[in-house]
Amino acid sequence: MAEEIKDNAVYTTSEVKHLLKVSESTVKRLLKKGILRANKVGGQYRILGKEILRLISPELEKKSVKAYLQIKKRAVDVINKW
Repeated sequence: MAEEIKDNAVYTTSEVKHLLKVSESTVKRLLKKGILRANKVGGQYRILGKEILRLISPELEKKSVKAYLQIKKRAVDVINKW
């Protein structure tokens, strides 16, 4: 049974790993790249539930696709000017 992610709950990297069903190294990579935002407390990351929900929301995917298409258009324009 899937666990519900609560907006204002605070999660550790291990808990996020189980919630997202990814490896701990993937969670740390998401944190390092700033894709998943967190605070460090006593040398350990603490992640708010709303950050996890933001990561998996369809809105984020739409923004990513839009950004990709804009970059692709600029690249094509530069290539076409050659």
